[in-house]
Amino acid sequence: MFKALNPLLHSELRLAVVSLLLSVDEADFVYIRQQTGATAGNLSVQLDKLSKAGYVSLSKSFRGKMPCTTCRITPEGVAAFEEYVEALKSYILPIR
Repeated sequence: MFKALNPLLHSELRLAVVSLLLSVDEADFVYIRQQTGATAGNLSVQLDKLSKAGYVSLSKSFRGKMPCTTCRITPEGVAAFEEYVEALKSYILPIR
C-alpha cells in the first residue's frame, strides 16, 4: 500500500535543495546556502551526495578570485523528485 520513499531525497536539506533547483535554471552555492540556512560544510556534503546520484550537476568556476559553484537539477533529479512526491502521496491520500 505504501510506496518506498527515496532515502536520498528524504533528507530535509537534500529535499530543500532539489525543490529549490526545480524553481530556477541554476543557483550558486551561496544562494542555496542562504535559502536553506545550511552550513557551508553540510551543504557541500549534501550537494556531493546529490551529484554522485546524478540528481544535480555542479560546475566550478571563479568570479574574480572567488571560487563559485553553480548547481543545476538534472533530468534524473526531476524524475526522482516526481517519484518521491508520488510515493509520498501514498502516505497521505489514503486517509479517509
